[in-house]
Amino acid sequence: MTGRDTPADDSDAAAGGIARGRSSQPAAHEDWFGSLNQLDFDIDFFEGLLARNGDSVEVLRVLAELVSQKGLVKRAVDLDRRLVDVLPNDFLARYNLACSLARAGRPDEAIDALSRAILLGYDDLAHLEVDPDLDSLREHPEFRELLGHE
Repeated sequence: MTGRDTPADDSDAAAGGIARGRSSQPAAHEDWFGSLNQLDFDIDFFEGLLARNGDSVEVLRVLAELVSQKGLVKRAVDLDRRLVDVLPNDFLARYNLACSLARAGRPDEAIDALSRAILLGYDDLAHLEVDPDLDSLREHPEFRELLGHE
């Protein structure tokens, strides 16, 4: 098994994969899946599934969530964009893309994706107001306008 334990530079993830490699000397306390923690193991597993079926909605959704949890923001944006390509009218896919874009420091694109999510039917404005993924947008005038806080 292979994987990466720290998201120090997720430029490799944006290029389409998780960095590979592991020490040739396993620690005595390693569990059955080597030096990978559970999150790394899950990401590695779902990356393998995605390599076999690149348009699987289920795999894209799960993998995007996992890499987001890991802090691989560029990879999350890429996966969310792919999901929107596969499901252009899915408001949840657009909402998740908005969250990833906001975390990536791309407020204009995030607000555009969020606006589209709302137009497609996303209506949980109470969640939108407290979602930590959208913290970087809180004071943006267009975000406040979406919430009716002009």
